[in-house]
Formats: sequence, C-alpha cells, structure tokens
Amino acid sequence: MGAQVIIDIVGSFILFGWLLLTTIRMGVANSENMQTYGGELLVQENLVEVTKLLEYDFRKIGFCMEPNRIPDPTRAIVLADSTRLKFLTDVDLTGSGPDGNVDSIYYFLGPVSELSSTMNPRDRLLYRVVNNESPKGSNLGVTSFRFRYFDSMGNEIGLPITGNDLQRIQTIQISLIVENVVAGELVETAPINTQYSSAFWQQMRLSSRNYRNR
Repeated sequence: MGAQVIIDIVGSFILFGWLLLTTIRMGVANSENMQTYGGELLVQENLVEVTKLLEYDFRKIGFCMEPNRIPDPTRAIVLADSTRLKFLTDVDLTGSGPDGNVDSIYYFLGPVSELSSTMNPRDRLLYRVVNNESPKGSNLGVTSFRFRYFDSMGNEIGLPITGNDLQRIQTIQISLIVENVVAGELVETAPINTQYSSAFWQQMRLSSRNYRNR
C-alpha cells in the first residue's frame, strides 16, 4: 500500500471524526435549546397564573357585598410586612359569588426547606390561606415575593407597620420572581443545562378601588 493511499485513509478518518463530532455537538445544542425553551414557557405560564390571582385578590381588599360589614376599607389590612400580607375581603367560597360575609386572605412564602426535594434550591411554596383553613401552598417556582407600601401622597411607609399605620396604606408594590423548578435532564453523567429559567414581575402601585370609600 502506497504512502499516498495511507495518507488518504487517515485523512478520511479525520474528516469523518470531525463530522461526527460536529453532529453530536449540534444535537446537544438543539436539546439544550429545547429544554431552555420548555423551561421558559413553563415559567411564563406559572408567572401568569400567580399574577392573575394576586391582582384579582388585592384589588378586592376591603370589598364586601354588604358594605356595612367593612364600613372603613382603611382597616381592611390587618398584617403587612415585606413578605406577608393579610387583609379582609369577601371571598367567593362556593363558586356562586361573594356571599356578603367578611373573610380574610393571608399570603406568605414558606421556607426553602419545604421544597428540598426539587432541583432548584431557591423555590418555595406560595401560601394563600382563606380564613382559618389549614395552610396549603402551591409550588409554582416562586423564589422571591416582596411588598412595599405607600401612603396617599406616594411616600413609602417604613417597616414594621403596626397599629394605626396600617390605615395609612394606600397602594402596594409587589415584586415577584418565578424560576423553573428543574435545571434540565441528564445526558449520561453531564447536565445539559444547569441554569434555571426565570421571570420577574412587578406591579408598581396596586391599589384597591375600595379605598375610594375613604
């Protein structure tokens, strides 16, 4: 076998190996892109679900079908700090609409230890507790849930907010971060994607229309 033939064979093997490596890399890249897209889509869907519920509930602070039962909406907020909010409203408990009875809604985040079984080390259960029911959290990938409070002049109310200062709250700023609860599937022993897709939402000044009754 001549030297030229050997060189041609070696060259063919090198070319084939390069093409094979390129194909494998393209496949891994496509898989990573699909995972990233899927994770971002899930995060966006979870974010929409959370924000719809928050906006619906918070705009009903101080609302009641029987207005005389909450005569002063400024007293509807009973607990307010940077990560927790509890207020009075009229909740649709049966699916037939508000019943005119005063209910309470309490929002807060659970500790990260509750979701130690998920891949994301930052996700927490978001709790929405109505009246005295047992707390039941939803895992929607929430990693940050914070409040800021402002008076009727737009001035921020410093924490802690207690006593009569609760009545000064006119608007609420909500900041929310939702992340994917998984980082990606495994190929052999190496993770394709170790990043957590995330989305940030902030409602700058959410105000209940019931404050107009001041």
